[in-house]
Amino acid sequence: MNISNELQERAVILGRYIVENNATVRACAKEFGISKSTVHKDVTQNLMTLQPTLYNSVKLVLDKNKSERHIRGGLATKLKYQRLKEQKESFNIPS
Repeated sequence: MNISNELQERAVILGRYIVENNATVRACAKEFGISKSTVHKDVTQNLMTLQPTLYNSVKLVLDKNKSERHIRGGLATKLKYQRLKEQKESFNIPS
């Protein structure tokens, strides 16, 4: 598979961003204004053949993020309901 220089550079830039910032695929996609699918494909498939060492570092971060995502999801839900409760209280809405 022949990958253009532009795509190769993007894969490396995305991989470095993820490693340096301990970022999720979603955060990386938002930072660069591209889709999560594009980020994931670049850092898993394309980066593996371009820079195996960087790929391994990215894989460690992604595996860590994957193992922690249920915790982040629980925290997000907790914050959501705290905000709703605060809004009710600020408008004096009975529960």
